[in-house]
Amino acid sequence: MAYSEDHIALAAEYALGTLDADERAQVEAMMAVDTEFTAVVQAWEYRLGVLNQMVGSVEPRPIVWENIQRAIGHAGPQVPLALPEAAAAPPPEAAAPPPPVDPLMAEMTQAADNSNVVQLSGRVKRWRNLASFATAAAAALIAMLGLQVYSPDSLPNALRPKIRTQVVEVKTPPLPAPPSAQYVAILQRNGGSPAFILTVDAATKNFTVRKVNADAEAGKSFELWLVSDKLPQPRSLGVIGGSEFTARNVLASYDAGTINAATYAVTVEQAGGSRDGKPNLPPVFAGKLIETVPASPTR
Repeated sequence: MAYSEDHIALAAEYALGTLDADERAQVEAMMAVDTEFTAVVQAWEYRLGVLNQMVGSVEPRPIVWENIQRAIGHAGPQVPLALPEAAAAPPPEAAAPPPPVDPLMAEMTQAADNSNVVQLSGRVKRWRNLASFATAAAAALIAMLGLQVYSPDSLPNALRPKIRTQVVEVKTPPLPAPPSAQYVAILQRNGGSPAFILTVDAATKNFTVRKVNADAEAGKSFELWLVSDKLPQPRSLGVIGGSEFTARNVLASYDAGTINAATYAVTVEQAGGSRDGKPNLPPVFAGKLIETVPASPTR
């Protein structure tokens, strides 16, 4: 979203902390209703935050480390860690003499060993032949797949891959409608902290009132009024509800010039609002609209 140079400068001064109370309240109100303007302020805080890196580090005095060691109980000398000695291994026992060898048993054992060697040799030969066949089959399969991908014309008709035709319809998504202008009014008393934040959409003429710091007395209601020199008397825009947000669409009967130049005031009326359509008491909070998001140019 494009912002004017005044909005960008306001966001930068907010990040620096050089704004007065009224300007900071205005920026905070804009941030509360506009997430993109909040991103602009955060971007300035990130850019200006690197100034902290220009400040060199300060090495604490030796007494600080001594106090830390004393606090954690390591102020005195450390006792060296002693490991227990390994127990001595027992002496090996004397090996018993081998039993006498029977010549007949030795000859039978040798024959059995030779038979096992012949059988094992045969098994190894069969497994080796099987592995060679599997390797050749895998190589032939890989070669056929490669020919199907890169040179299908060199294969017989039965092995050539079938040609598949798939029609894909690509739909271009419609372009989003350009966002409309947004206006915000800070309703406060004598430059104090904001009591209500009024947001108006220029395209739909719908408005939303957000309660920030205002509580009605028991048996009383806050009522919003439009005050303009084009009208003979203030016009009621309805009672502000008890929840945090109150939305209305009663500005449709007013032209854009009247809406943008009017003063929006809040009075304290009896429960349910004024009975005769006129404010019965002077307004306690008032403010005028300011443009926070400009309208995008038409394409």
